[in-house]
Amino acid sequence: MNRKFQVVLEQDPDGGYSVHVPALPGCASQGDTLEEALRNIQEAIELYVWSLKDDGLPIPELDQRVIVQEVEIVA
Repeated sequence: MNRKFQVVLEQDPDGGYSVHVPALPGCASQGDTLEEALRNIQEAIELYVWSLKDDGLPIPELDQRVIVQEVEIVA
């Protein structure tokens, strides 16, 4: 069964990207490039889900509580 998870990518000031999965607490990774960070988080998600299955725990669905929205201010 295919599942989709939302990931949050942040560009680090010193270069590279950090990425985490709001629906999977503690599931995070990084990469020197955007593509590498996405590959790494995909692997981290797969391992996280495998661990949940191994422990007989449910796999979370897409977290509908996560909303990504831009907010503009006058500065």
